Amino acid sequence: MRFHTRKWVKPQDLNPNGTLFGGRLLEWIDEECALYSIIQLENPRTVTKYISEINFQNSAHQGDIIEIGIDVLKFGNSSLSLRCEVRNKMTRAVIITIEKIIMVTLDKDGKPAPHGKTKIEFVKDRLNQKD
Repeated sequence: MRFHTRKWVKPQDLNPNGTLFGGRLLEWIDEECALYSIIQLENPRTVTKYISEINFQNSAHQGDIIEIGIDVLKFGNSSLSLRCEVRNKMTRAVIITIEKIIMVTLDKDGKPAPHGKTKIEFVKDRLNQKD
């Protein structure tokens, strides 16, 4: 699992119980998966198609630093399937797992479009290829 982003849990992120609001966490996960997919698939028109069961395992509290991890499960014709795990940066306690998130690339008309990708690529490697 590669952990890409860290977030600091602030007062505006809390629910009435004083813990991280699940909706805020899902917003962060969706954004992170979208950014990751847009970069991997090189298409800014990439959207969330599917999110599997969400397993909340531990709470996060104000002041906690969490990190969002993503693994690629599969490259489809127009899709990218991901797995996500969020954990507390300091304690390593898992906060949430999502076994499958499917992102889809779209053409200019909003229809699924083939992306031609078959493996993870790193931006630094793409830049080196252009030299």
